[in-house]
Parts: sequence; C-alpha cells; structure tokens
Amino acid sequence: MISVLTVCGNGSSLMLKMKIEEICAENGIDAQVESIDFNAAQGRKADLIVTVKELAEQFDDKNVAIVRSYINKKKITEDVLEALKQVAQ
Repeated sequence: MISVLTVCGNGSSLMLKMKIEEICAENGIDAQVESIDFNAAQGRKADLIVTVKELAEQFDDKNVAIVRSYINKKKITEDVLEALKQVAQ
C-alpha cells in the first residue's frame, strides 16, 4: 500500500483526496490517501505528495506531483496517474 498526502488549503485538499482515492480505485492502486495542511505535511513521510505548483517548491526532498485542478478529475488523472503508478511498483 502506498501513502499519499494531498496538501492544498482551505478544504481543497479534502476534495483532492477524494478524487485521488477514486483514481486509485479505478486503476487498481492500493493507496492510503490523507488530506493534510502544509505545516503538518513538512514532518510527514509519504510515498507521494500531491499539491499545487505554488506549494510544490516547498517540498524539496520529497516525491511531489503537481495538479492543475482540485476538482476536475480528468486533469487530476492526467497530472498524477503516472506518478501513482510509479510509486505503486
């Protein structure tokens, strides 16, 4: 099982978490997805962090996938599916 953190702001990371869970389920990826705020994410270990471009630069030493949308499942899938598959191997 891979661990994925969604890090955004003001509730958007929860919406993103639900979309990532759907994408994982549809693609047979066993993942534990958690929405978390930026400060808490700094001290957490995860196989993948999914966030927006503005925050991605703050995660220097972590595996990060950048999304263009919190709610558009097609765009989210385009942005993160390959990264999810890579960490799931």
